[in-house]
Amino acid sequence: MTQTTESIRAIGAGTARAVEKTGPDVDVADVACVEPCDDAPGLRPDSGASAQRLTHPTSAGQWRLEGLLGEGTLARVFAARPVASVADPSDADRPAPYALKMLRPQWQDRPEAVGLIRREAAVGRAVAHPHLIAVLAAQVYEPPYFVVMPRLAGQTLAARLRREPMLPLGAALWIARQTAEGLAALHQRGYLHGDVKPANVWLAPTGHVTLLDLSFARPMDAPGSMVNRPVLGTVNYLAPEQVTSALRADCRSDIYSLGAMLYEMVAGRLPLEIRNLAELLRVHRGGRPKNVRVYRADAPRSLADLLRRMLAAEPLRRPQTIDEVIGRLVGLEIDTLAQRVPA
Repeated sequence: MTQTTESIRAIGAGTARAVEKTGPDVDVADVACVEPCDDAPGLRPDSGASAQRLTHPTSAGQWRLEGLLGEGTLARVFAARPVASVADPSDADRPAPYALKMLRPQWQDRPEAVGLIRREAAVGRAVAHPHLIAVLAAQVYEPPYFVVMPRLAGQTLAARLRREPMLPLGAALWIARQTAEGLAALHQRGYLHGDVKPANVWLAPTGHVTLLDLSFARPMDAPGSMVNRPVLGTVNYLAPEQVTSALRADCRSDIYSLGAMLYEMVAGRLPLEIRNLAELLRVHRGGRPKNVRVYRADAPRSLADLLRRMLAAEPLRRPQTIDEVIGRLVGLEIDTLAQRVPA
């Protein structure tokens, strides 16, 4: 079995994060996922020679780059190792253990793009948890702008759902609970993740879950909404309040997004089909998701009730804390323990 690589789709930030995947069955779209910027009117790269595809750099600060692993609209991701370790013969035959995400040259003088990578570095180094991606090093105040993370083995939840749209209940609950624990660490420090979706959830071969992409994380008391940020890709996991300035997004917005992701894992389909931001509020005003048991008869009624609450359009009708969600998920995991298979 050969080794291949897969880039994590970070659609919200228009980036890709590099990871290592074992196995031959990699979708070509995962290897170099480039999301278009058509829905992000304030984010456009500079035109001209600087926007041309450039040769790959071989170093960044104190890091040696050993090959392109993935790329997105705003950034490229390289296999990397510290320059100091290059002289160690014992490291020569080992894959580079780090992933370095570097802002593309044509974005280096754009404050919006630099702000995203600065936020990712700040939050990633401020909040440490086994279920959150770690930011190990960063250079975000002079070009080239980059962050360094562990190089992970496994696949995104999005990749798994493309192959297996409906997961075993035990596996779905296990993934959701671990994701919720990562969110709890952010919430305890006063941050909203803001972009919970299958493309930002990483599954290790052991079943361990890592929540990715902190570029849209922000303090819960910060003003603003999705209206003022670039949106690339799907909006199906966004809470309604994230696209209005009338309600401030908070921890319950992440709870909604987690509920949408859990519903998809259990039902094999999204709770609501939403094509764009303009449609988001209209769909929420016009209806609610069907009971998940319509699509999954073996889903416990208690799970259907939890999903109904997590996906409520009004934040006051959702669970009010992520800890409440974790408690419910733990109980459901116990009830379905016999169904768990490796995630």
